[in-house]
Formats: sequence, structure tokens, C-alpha cells
Amino acid sequence: MDRRPLFSIVTPVYAPPLDVLEDTIRSVLAQTFEDWEFILVDDLSPDEGVRTLLRRYAAMDPRIRVIERETNGHIVAASNDGIAAARGEFIALLDHDDLLVPDALQANADVLREDSAIDYVYSDEDKTADGVTFYDEFLKPDWSPERLRSQNYCCHFSVLRTSLVREVGGFRQGYDGSQDHDLILRVTERARAIHHIPDILYHWRVIPGSAAGELEAKPYAVEAGRRAVADQMERLGIPATVEAIWPGMYRVERPLSEDVSVSIVITTEGADGLVRGRRRVHVVEAVRSALARTAHEKVEVVVVHAAAMRESVASQLGEVAGDRLVLVPVGEPLHRSRWTNFGVLASTGDRIVLLDERVELTSDAWLETLVAPLDDTTVGITGAKLLHSDGTVAHAGVAGAHGHFGGVYRFRPGDAPGRFGDLWVSREVSAVAGACLAVRRETYLAVGGATETLHDHLYDVDLCLKVRAAGHEVLYVPAAEGLHNPPLGEDHAVGQVARGPLRARWGSPTRDAYTDVREADWGTLRQRR
Repeated sequence: MDRRPLFSIVTPVYAPPLDVLEDTIRSVLAQTFEDWEFILVDDLSPDEGVRTLLRRYAAMDPRIRVIERETNGHIVAASNDGIAAARGEFIALLDHDDLLVPDALQANADVLREDSAIDYVYSDEDKTADGVTFYDEFLKPDWSPERLRSQNYCCHFSVLRTSLVREVGGFRQGYDGSQDHDLILRVTERARAIHHIPDILYHWRVIPGSAAGELEAKPYAVEAGRRAVADQMERLGIPATVEAIWPGMYRVERPLSEDVSVSIVITTEGADGLVRGRRRVHVVEAVRSALARTAHEKVEVVVVHAAAMRESVASQLGEVAGDRLVLVPVGEPLHRSRWTNFGVLASTGDRIVLLDERVELTSDAWLETLVAPLDDTTVGITGAKLLHSDGTVAHAGVAGAHGHFGGVYRFRPGDAPGRFGDLWVSREVSAVAGACLAVRRETYLAVGGATETLHDHLYDVDLCLKVRAAGHEVLYVPAAEGLHNPPLGEDHAVGQVARGPLRARWGSPTRDAYTDVREADWGTLRQRR
């Protein structure tokens, strides 16, 4: 796009405080980019002062256009009136009580001039109560379709190609309260390109009655969001059930076809230790919990073990797994990545689950939940949420930032939501831990499997990065949950020498694409990787 785009800023208006509405209008007038029109649709506000204020500003600047509805149609009808009146190539959505930063439109114009295929742009945001102080900054992930199904993380500031908005039918009646989420889902399904501007361009005002502060008080909005996500799954032809797990957060459960075969691959030397206060063999207990909490029938368990492993361990495994068990003896010292490759090559499943012997699965249907998203060929790897026995986070995805790769939220309370739901929602991540990881067989083989020259606690990160480089996404799936307690001393930072080969392959990460990693978090992050 060589020329400057025209933005149509659409704002439905209904009974806002006059000073707040005036602040919103002034934030548009303060834009450094001047090619815009501002369409304010009054939805029959009971206060005549609202219309008086709108008319006054329309008389001051010809770019401001006011539509006065004769009936109160609510936010969807009012917004659609604005869309119908828009003359710009792009529609920018602004609520009647929120604020744009002065260069919000300029930042979008710069992006759109760079790539004419971009149909949707979103940016970071924060909140304000008084328009002066700002808090709750949401530094958002890059384009994340799975997270968008889990929550409307894009939200503000959304800029959408006008022709595409009209093509999908604008806002839909019956989705009030989650109308933006529904529209963004439908637009992004057809968008040629989507862009995230990693800068705060929008201040979301928190006042009584605003969505920023009271979503939990609007159950109709939560249900509308649930239906919007369910509708998308139906449009995509993906069988799924959708449930609200918190206001504005949703869980999408996909069924696992009974025809899909799954191979659980575990490496072990057959060691025992204390499990729930009793001395037991770790690999036996891992297999026991894995099979006890899945109803999927086409499952085999491939145990790659030291050739010197005790016969009693093999016997116990046989008692637990029966004819599902495949034993692969190896006559060399434990080398997790190499042994994992042995296990995959010996397996027959369409899907591979890598499972650490010290993991105990605790959620029912964990395997179905973890593996089913792989039916989507854009998804290459999924990873479970693992906790320590004290309930703190062991694994909830891996981020790369500040020169390191590390597990996020480690040792934080496992039932906490994390920043903006990071721990609760299924979402794209840079990598997941190999302690409980699922991958399509063909994907694993296509990227060359696990790299055997890397440290045993880094090969999983490398595998995920290879899969992403091949064009697939990596998902954190918190509904698949287990406990992980590696031996004392294994849960420490991997030394700089061990990290060196990973940096040589992938460089030194600065900003993670999917997780907001703050310097204050890094002490926690570094403890694992």
C-alpha cells in the first residue's frame, strides 16, 4: 500500500459520563496521523447532553460524523450502523470510554503500508481509571489462534479491513457482550495476513459498568463468547465442546478419534524411589497412572530401558500394560534424546507421547486431551501442565527471552491463573517440556527427531523449535495435567557450556513471541533451563 490508508473509527455511544466521552473524543483528535473519520453512533442515550456534546464536536471537525439512532438497539446494532457508514479502508474499534495513545493510528498505518495483504491488526493495551495513571499492561502474544479461541486476547486496539468486516456480515445479533470476540474470530478465519504491534496503543477505561471491570457480572456476555468459539469450531469442521472456565476464558475439548493409534515412549534405567510414601519403581507407576486415566484403546507403551534393568521391573510393567507393552533394551549408558529416538523408531503409533518416568498423570482423559489437538495439521506439538507435589508449577510451557530459554511460572502456585490467564488457557508457546509431550509421528520424523548432541534437558526445546521452524505451532494444554518430581539436583539451571549448542542453533532469544517474560520472572525461569 503506497498511499495513506483512511481509518474509520467506529464508536457506539450509550450514556457514558460526559467527561469520559469527551476524553475519548479528544484522544482521537490528538492523533498524529490525520487521515481518519470518527463515526460516533448514539444509541438513544437517555441524557440529551450526550447528543449535545457529540454535535458540538462534529461541528468543530468535519472528520467527526454523528449518527443518532431513533431506537435503542444495543451495542451490536449501533456498531453495525457505524460499519455501514464507514468510508475508510480500515475500521478501528474504539469504546466510548476508552483512550487511544497519540500515535495509535500512525503505528497501524506504518504496518499497513509495509504489507498490503494485512487484513487485521491488533496491539497491546493497559487499563486506566482516571485517564492519567495506567496499570495492568497486557503485552500480548503474536498471532495465536488457539489462544483466541480460549480468550479474546486481541481485543483492543483492533483494526480490521472494512471490506472483510462487511464480507463476514459485521457484528452478529445475539452476541452482545462478546461481539468483538465473535467478529475477530470470523475475520481472522478469512484474513490473508494478521499483524501484532507489540506496543501499548490503547487505554481501557475501568469505570462502573464497563467491560474492563465487570465481565464477571455479565453472564450473558460469557455465554455469548462461549457460543462464538463453538460456532468457529463448527465452521472449521472440528468436533468440539466449549465450556467457560472463567469469565472471558474458555476450554475447547476435541474428541480423539478411536482410530488414532498412540505410542507412549518412556526411557528408564528401572530405578525405584519413594512414591506417595512407598518405595516403588518410577517407570511402573508412570505407566500405571497413564493407562488408568485414559479410555483410549489404541495405545502402546514403548519402554526404552537399560539392558541391565532388573527382570522384576519388566515383569511389573507387563502386569500393568499387558500386551500393550513394547520393551526396547539398550546396552549403553542413559542418553535421553538418543534413547527417545530408539523408542520412536520402535513404536507404531500415529501419535507419539514422550513421557518422563517420574510423571504421574492426574487428570482423566489426559491422553485424549493432549493428543486430539494434533488432528489440526497446523499444530505440531502439545504439552501438558505439570505440577510439583507441593502444588507449584513444574512445567507450563517454555519461553525464550533475555538470552535464555526457560520454563515459565516455575514454582508459582499451580492453581493461579498467571498473567492474563497464561496458566489456565490453552495457548501457543515457544516450546514445552519433554516430560509430557505429544507429537505427530510424521512431524517428529520429518524434523529429524531429537537432536542427540544437546544436553538431555534441552533436546525438547530444540525439538519444539524445529517443529515451529517447519511451520507448525506448539501448544500448552493445561487440561492435561500431572505431577512431576525429578530427582534432587536435576531441577537446576543448565550450565552455560550445555546451553551453548542450543544458542548456536537458534541464537540468543530477546523477546518471546507468546509469553510476556519480565526480568523479575527470570530468576524463576532460569532454575530449569
